[in-house]
Amino acid sequence: MPLYQLSLFPMLKIVAKRLEKLQRGFLWGEGNLERKVHLIKWEVVCAQKEKGGLGIRKLDLLNKALLGKWIWRFAHENDNLWKKVILVKYGQEGFGWRTNEASGTFGVGVWKEILKEANWFWDNIEFKVGKGTKVNFWTDRWCSNAVLSQNFPQLFALVVHRNATVNEVWGSNIGQGGWNLRFSRGFNDWELDLIENLLTMLRDYRISSEKDSVIWKGGGNEKFGVKKAYNLLIAPNEFAFPKKCIWVDKIPTEVAFFAWEATWRKILTLNRLQKWGVAAP
Repeated sequence: MPLYQLSLFPMLKIVAKRLEKLQRGFLWGEGNLERKVHLIKWEVVCAQKEKGGLGIRKLDLLNKALLGKWIWRFAHENDNLWKKVILVKYGQEGFGWRTNEASGTFGVGVWKEILKEANWFWDNIEFKVGKGTKVNFWTDRWCSNAVLSQNFPQLFALVVHRNATVNEVWGSNIGQGGWNLRFSRGFNDWELDLIENLLTMLRDYRISSEKDSVIWKGGGNEKFGVKKAYNLLIAPNEFAFPKKCIWVDKIPTEVAFFAWEATWRKILTLNRLQKWGVAAP
């Protein structure tokens, strides 16, 4: 049930902080009337075990990843009833990969809140060109890590049709097919290298009879996954941690946990207790 709620509604920051406080207290053995020392930062605790953490997921980032799944489903699925309802209510933007922004002032719509996660999501999406009728040649990300209008701003300023689709730029009458780029004027000598670089980038791309689609850049099989999205949102940590030496099968959990604390040099030694002004038992 909590995961279902997180997959539909954004969690308030005050709720996330309260729940994480309860998690921290449970981890370090706090009671209602006593407070224990939190030896290791919560950000470290929430890191993957390979990075020195315990693999506990941060609730706010898990919430974002779960909400992002709906944006993926909207762009990836075709004839689902829920998508048709959303389209009727909000309308579509461009070629239908996403809806118009939900700008209503009354109430808090579910889709309106989900769309707040659209920016980070679309930063990790690429288009896979098939027929090329639903992908914008210059302003969609489909043949490089950045859109062509950003890679070649000088050429984009000279384009005749800035909103042309990939299909419209592809010239099927040019031999076996090729790119038919149209600009408002001829090029100066110092601009020829830009054209050459653009054509080199386009060399391995051509349209086909398949449908255009979206793919996830965040690793894996080009499909969105909540786990992959979460790992993308969490702060990167390149720390090499001896996971295999700590979390060993058939070793009691409390022993492995003690070894984990010791690896971080956070054991409650007598010297540390005296430094903190805590009376030794």
